[in-house]
Amino acid sequence: MKKIVKAVFLSLLALGAIAFLSFNLSPYPSVWIIRYAFNKEAVRVNKELEKHVPGNIETISNIHYDHKDPVAFMDAYFHPDSVKAKGKLPVIIWTHGGGLISGDKSQVSNYCKLLAAAGYLVIAIDYTIAPEAKYPTPIQQLNTALAYISSNPDALHADSTFFVLAGDSGGSMISAAAANVITSPSYAEMTKIKAGLNPQQLKGLLLYCGIYEIDNLRTEGAFGSFLKSVMWAYFDSKDISNNAYAKTASVTNFLTSAFPPTFISAGNNDPLLPQSKILAEKLSAVDVTTETLFFPENHEPPLAHEYQFKLDDSGKLALSRSINFLNQLAP
Repeated sequence: MKKIVKAVFLSLLALGAIAFLSFNLSPYPSVWIIRYAFNKEAVRVNKELEKHVPGNIETISNIHYDHKDPVAFMDAYFHPDSVKAKGKLPVIIWTHGGGLISGDKSQVSNYCKLLAAAGYLVIAIDYTIAPEAKYPTPIQQLNTALAYISSNPDALHADSTFFVLAGDSGGSMISAAAANVITSPSYAEMTKIKAGLNPQQLKGLLLYCGIYEIDNLRTEGAFGSFLKSVMWAYFDSKDISNNAYAKTASVTNFLTSAFPPTFISAGNNDPLLPQSKILAEKLSAVDVTTETLFFPENHEPPLAHEYQFKLDDSGKLALSRSINFLNQLAP
């Protein structure tokens, strides 16, 4: 009996050691756990939005925007009545969230349809998530998608003179960086990313709940542990304090007055709320037109990360404000 107990104890000890080493030698174990939970929740949230989607939204699915890239697909949404009325539609490119380590374009399909109902061509893109791909791959992929749409406007009913970059969470981070690549030649050179549009084509940004400054991320507690896993997966390093190239991901440190007009929002109970406020402050400091939707600290019910996808009163307000912002930009 003692031998059996000892064997079981040693086996458990060995498993514990393996688990400890796995979580400390690679980001994959923690990423797989987070990815499973995030994807499950994103599917549920998207399904909940389905009842709000008006009829007759048309979809062009799985457009391959880069034939050299097996991940590079996008879906386009538009209302045929908008095409009949306008011919070419202003373009919104939505880059999905998921903490840079999860998600796909299908998870924002119903929100994209809601925006399409307002008279826009809305395109959701897939990109390679981390750690399968590292910084700045998603930003490069977004720019490749933009170049594809700009070069093939007729097939998509796209007004190639009017693009808005939009995103949630990690997708907002990618969108903001792409906008800086497009509007700041020095940033494009620094990051070694080729712009997919010229600056005149990019009219604005719609950003929810993103990360824009990685220099001073708070890494305490459970959410801090999540952020550490994300940063490790995205930058292929546990510690980027001495990595000058990784630090170019802090888009707030490289903003110029050429950055497009931007709408920014996050919930009052979102741990990333300070990130959105920092971006808004720094854009205002360089005289970029900035519209924000923030809520009082004591707002009830508390609005969590990605609050905009729940179409309660606050979510409906966010959608209405977003569409109003877009309409002010549109021709």
